[in-house]
Amino acid sequence: MELGLLYEFEAPKPWAGEHPWGQRTAERMAYRNCVEQIALADKKGFHTAWLVEHHFREGRSHMPCNDVVLGALSQITENIRLGFGVALMPHEFIHTARIAEKVATVDLLSRGRVEWGMGRSTPMEQIAFDVDAPSSKKKMLAAAKTVTGMWEQEYYEEDSEYLKFPKRMITPKPYQYPHPPCWMAASSEETIRMAGQNGLGLLCFSIMQPLDKLAQLIKAYREEQLQAKPVTSIHTNKVGVYTLVHCTPSRAKLETNRLWESVWWWYQSVAEFTLKWELSHLPPEAQEKAFPLLKKQADGDFDMNHFDEQDMVIIGTPEECLRKFLRYEEIGVDQVLCYTNFGYLPNDAVLESIALLGDYVIPELKAAGATRTASGLERSLRLAAE
Repeated sequence: MELGLLYEFEAPKPWAGEHPWGQRTAERMAYRNCVEQIALADKKGFHTAWLVEHHFREGRSHMPCNDVVLGALSQITENIRLGFGVALMPHEFIHTARIAEKVATVDLLSRGRVEWGMGRSTPMEQIAFDVDAPSSKKKMLAAAKTVTGMWEQEYYEEDSEYLKFPKRMITPKPYQYPHPPCWMAASSEETIRMAGQNGLGLLCFSIMQPLDKLAQLIKAYREEQLQAKPVTSIHTNKVGVYTLVHCTPSRAKLETNRLWESVWWWYQSVAEFTLKWELSHLPPEAQEKAFPLLKKQADGDFDMNHFDEQDMVIIGTPEECLRKFLRYEEIGVDQVLCYTNFGYLPNDAVLESIALLGDYVIPELKAAGATRTASGLERSLRLAAE
């Protein structure tokens, strides 16, 4: 199992100052710190840095142009792969040719280190771009086919339900042939199965759901992969799961690093955003059922350690984190996307966490994987001899 990173370039409120300087100061610090962290992760052996594409997500995600940042990262890193986590695909967001151009350009700049994730976003962003939500799944897959065709054909043209495009040469073509590996963001069982059916890697999250539930979803994904009809020219059968991760030499530092305060900030920001933009039509009792911890916290009846105890987040010393990561590997996760920069964690604490994971946890995961590979080979040879 590999360790990757997921970045949203957060700028948590409250900002230090009124408009226009509060926001600008927070964003300057966020971009500087996150780029520094990813550069360190490259040296520490992390597999992929995944950068989101979100628009208008004040406080939570100030990363609307992941292609620009990934292009910059390609020039200051050497080994870490660079993930679009994701590119928003429905046609109303952006012309499909622009997606082909952006992803291929980063792949060229990085000499073939791109991972291409695709997604549809949420109602808040869809409404702003006038995306037709009911058809967004079909449009996402149609756009994926279009982008693949633009990369593979010398000249491309299309006359379809969603795109009228004259014969043109798309430049540049990707560094990787035929194109970068493809993934899809999903959260419900329906969309997770959809990723499997279309031969796409799966990007999902674990926080707020126990690992046994996540294991069931991964099983459903693998079932669909057995009869997959890849929507692109590369069949990807891998699971990437993101969760909050913080590694520290001692648990005594969790309080001083504002860890639990930051975990709660993450949960609260997700809950309030979802309730406002996706569940606002539901009655109060249904909303409370979706995010029960909001009321429990308000009533003083919730312990943040619940996330930790259930391994929905990965927090602790290197030894503790390793044990938790191995649980993820046991249920079929191929890559944990470590969400290391969240809430109010100081930059020095995040850098220390990345260094500890790289120096102690990643080597142990690789060693464990090599041992299992050797055992599997030995078992296969023994069976063949029999």
